[in-house]
Amino acid sequence: MWQRLAGFVLKFRLPLLLLLLIATGVMAIFATRVEMSYDYVATIPHDNPKFLEYQKFKEKFGGDGNMLVLGVQTDKFFQEDFFRDYMKLNQDLKKVSAVESILSVPVAINLVKNDSTQKLEAGLLFKDSSYTQAQIDSLAGVFRTLLFYKDRLYNAETGAYMMAIYVNKDVFNSPKRTAVVAEITKLAKAFEEKHHTEVHLSGLPLIRTVMAVKVADELKLFLKISFLLTGLILFLFFRSFGAVLMSMVVVAIGVIWSVATIVLMGYKITLLTGLIPSLIVVIGIPNCVYFLSKYHAEYARHGNKTKALVRMIQRMGIVTLFTNLTAAIGFGVFCFTNSAILKEFGVVAGLNIMFIFLISFIFLPSVLSFLPPPKTKHINYLENGFLGKVLDFLITLVFKYRKPVYLFTGIVVIGALVGMTRLKSVGYMLDDIPKTDKLYTDLKFFENNFKGVMPLEIAVDTKRKNGVVSLQTLNKLDELTKLIESQSDFARPLSIVEGIKFAKQAYYNGDSSNYAVPNQFDLGFLAPYLRMKQANTSANGSATNFSKLLSSFMDSTKQVARVSVNMKDVGSQRLPLLMDSLAPKVTAIFDTAHYKVTFTGTSIIFQEGTRFIINGLTESILLAFVLIMVCMLYLFRSWRMLLISLIPNIIPLIVTAGVMGWIGVALKPSTVLVFSVALGIAIDVTIRFLVNFKQELPRHDLDISATVKQTIHETGLSIIYTSMILFAGFMIFSFSEFGGTKALGWLTSLTLVVAMITNLTILPALLLWMEKALLKKARRKELWTALDEEQDIEMSKLGVDDSE
Repeated sequence: MWQRLAGFVLKFRLPLLLLLLIATGVMAIFATRVEMSYDYVATIPHDNPKFLEYQKFKEKFGGDGNMLVLGVQTDKFFQEDFFRDYMKLNQDLKKVSAVESILSVPVAINLVKNDSTQKLEAGLLFKDSSYTQAQIDSLAGVFRTLLFYKDRLYNAETGAYMMAIYVNKDVFNSPKRTAVVAEITKLAKAFEEKHHTEVHLSGLPLIRTVMAVKVADELKLFLKISFLLTGLILFLFFRSFGAVLMSMVVVAIGVIWSVATIVLMGYKITLLTGLIPSLIVVIGIPNCVYFLSKYHAEYARHGNKTKALVRMIQRMGIVTLFTNLTAAIGFGVFCFTNSAILKEFGVVAGLNIMFIFLISFIFLPSVLSFLPPPKTKHINYLENGFLGKVLDFLITLVFKYRKPVYLFTGIVVIGALVGMTRLKSVGYMLDDIPKTDKLYTDLKFFENNFKGVMPLEIAVDTKRKNGVVSLQTLNKLDELTKLIESQSDFARPLSIVEGIKFAKQAYYNGDSSNYAVPNQFDLGFLAPYLRMKQANTSANGSATNFSKLLSSFMDSTKQVARVSVNMKDVGSQRLPLLMDSLAPKVTAIFDTAHYKVTFTGTSIIFQEGTRFIINGLTESILLAFVLIMVCMLYLFRSWRMLLISLIPNIIPLIVTAGVMGWIGVALKPSTVLVFSVALGIAIDVTIRFLVNFKQELPRHDLDISATVKQTIHETGLSIIYTSMILFAGFMIFSFSEFGGTKALGWLTSLTLVVAMITNLTILPALLLWMEKALLKKARRKELWTALDEEQDIEMSKLGVDDSE
């Protein structure tokens, strides 16, 4: 079949090249339309109960996670020049598009009792910026008595002050958010430089935007580096600009097709799909090495260009097909998970790995047929003296020191298995950001001073209309508030009960000891005052915003209350434990017969998404393993060969998992991804070795020892070359700013290096160990039939004399 395909490709090479060129042009048009993804909940299935609860919450109260925070830590906050500039910063930020409202000290609202109208008048405490230092100090004293703002806008113990900037969620789910964040950052930076006080910025809108920008920047950078690095390695191997140029064109076409596939599938660039173009370069180059090295080896053997091309397609066609197929399986199994982001990655990666096979299968033979035969200097690499000595050393190990090889391997595997017992599974919101990055250090600033900024939402359904405003419910909400506030990982909750406590304090002329839930006695006097009147409202509508803020903590029927909590980034492992510890205490406050309490919000969705990704990746590894076993069984038609092929590829995975355990690399989405990816790529080396072994065995009269030696020499060179390319290609990712991408890089590189070693030592050793069984199988079922039965016929059609 492969000889017929070779004849077809060479006969119709010009139409095939033109068709490939036209298809690439169309794909390039689609590739220009690719967009970045701004969806943060794509990791969780849309039919998941947690996701459905989150959607119901958003329908009632709108989305969470739209708060960006700005913080400073200083003992001169209320000094005249500093405070005025802080007020000015507040005003400038309010003018930024997408900023809907701001809650900060300069726009803090105070409630004042008006006995004549029996109303509480809400107005700005700091009305303008023309106050003297004495006036500012006086108002600052009043501000400190307003317990509503304590630990929300300031931390009296540390001297830290926070500004909460509420942004339009629609804008921050669009490309416009990059410009908005840049403008906010610019204003903050100018204030920082003027007063020599560090300004901290955090919050989900900022985190999402900064990470999206980093993904886009790294996508471009890694693509350039992968092209340059693989091109350099190819030139060092082949010593030919032509070979390098052909290979670069193949992977360039593959990259265009991969980006276009993202658009055609209706997807967008995410942290995962952003890796695919670089992966296509890394995976596509070995295809070129396999084809070109076989072409050069055949031409060096007999000097017939057409025969070399036909044999290249015949021998390498099936190898590259199955190596790409197993790699595609390694990635493609992700589309069977319940995570949307993994599905997208699996579909696009799996399809484009097969596309890169098709591209190289058409492009390389067609172009080579038009070029002159390779010169002697272009095939000298086949006689590499240093690598020849390395291969001779490997042969010595396999034939003379098999027992020490087995013993050493066994010791390493046992050590790795012990390391695997130390593995832990945990993920953080900023898991992939370096601890020295300002994004991370700023988040820690807010965690240390305000107990975090990650949103957690609690919905309390009273199961009756107007149930929220009953005194019983208000007392229960206050009890819930005190429970959560007592936890070290949660900030002060914000709910309707806080507003009512603020109103009671105002009724008693600002006495902070009366910041509490009204009792039945208080309500008789306080009820008329709770209908607050907007007075002294500034031009920016801050007083009105305060009322809107309070009203947003009940649904329209006043049946469901919202309790918003900011919390630390505690990680996916600890968050469920915190929720489980709170559950019985919350149940003790709200009996299930009359209330339904739901924990939701971005933090819960993130934790659930992380769990789904890790579980999905674990399942996909098992599925990939099964599918690759099926491919190997189909290819070799032997259970013994299947066993032989799997052992050298299981060992690298165990070693990598052991290394992760020993050095403390946690199991998280990015690191679990390594095993499926590495398995799909590492098995390529095994296929390359065993297919060549199968092809050479009849030529050595079924002498397995001689065939193993020949196979190590013939395939070892290309295996080492391709492994070096893959190693270098994946090591590029280890320079990423994202910890997950970095781990994917060096862990995959480690796995592939170990796989190269095991496939050039353990694999041939196992072949020799099973020599008698293999020979018996070969003779009984004629497993090792000659592959060249029809070659003379097919060659003659191409005008080639194949006699040797």
